[in-house]
Amino acid sequence: MDEYLSDKEQIERIRQWWSENGWFLIGGAAIALLGFYGYRQYQGYQVGQSEQAAVLYQSLKTAVDDNKPADADQLLAQLRSKFAANAYTQQAGLLVAKSMLASAPDRAADELRFVMEHSKDPELSLIARLRLARVLAYREKYDDALAVLTVPDSGQFAGRFNEVKGDIHAALGHVDEARAAYLAALVSDGSELVDRSFLQMKINDLPRSASEPAAAEPAAAAPAASGAEPPAAAKSAPGEGA
Repeated sequence: MDEYLSDKEQIERIRQWWSENGWFLIGGAAIALLGFYGYRQYQGYQVGQSEQAAVLYQSLKTAVDDNKPADADQLLAQLRSKFAANAYTQQAGLLVAKSMLASAPDRAADELRFVMEHSKDPELSLIARLRLARVLAYREKYDDALAVLTVPDSGQFAGRFNEVKGDIHAALGHVDEARAAYLAALVSDGSELVDRSFLQMKINDLPRSASEPAAAEPAAAAPAASGAEPPAAAKSAPGEGA
């Protein structure tokens, strides 16, 4: 404000400015307060929702541990109807699927697919996808399992994804594809999550593929003029004694 204006002029300027802009300031402050209050209310609501979902999840876990599948199903239905987007609901789906693996693998696959498609947590969705692929492979639905594992980015689960791909290709007799997948599992993101020793055993157990060159036959040395026998190594079968 101009320092050369008189006090009276300055006061008049302030009054004029306030009359023109005061309501904007008051309205902005009110909106900010309402927004803050609404945010706090929303946060409290979210916490309350999570607490209720946690109670239902714990009850479901107890039902699974006590081998009460009907109770577990009822609790899972409640979670999905009341808290569809909550992380506890997706965890409950994984838990029910795990309990069904031996007795009802198709039902387990359905539960895993549901979590895979509905979870808003990318990592939880990838976990469900990986487990679903294993269930499908166990059911010998190999093409479906490979389709489930085909994603643009499996992140830190890439090592495990590649290992399961290798298992599927090995079961199908696709030796080259299995070896490539196993080797990729050793260097992919998240390779520290795989059992490297067990993975190396899988690679070693793969049969030789048709594309791999056969071991060269040892050339038999020409018998000496004296009629001496060729060296014993020359008479050994390929790879014998290795």
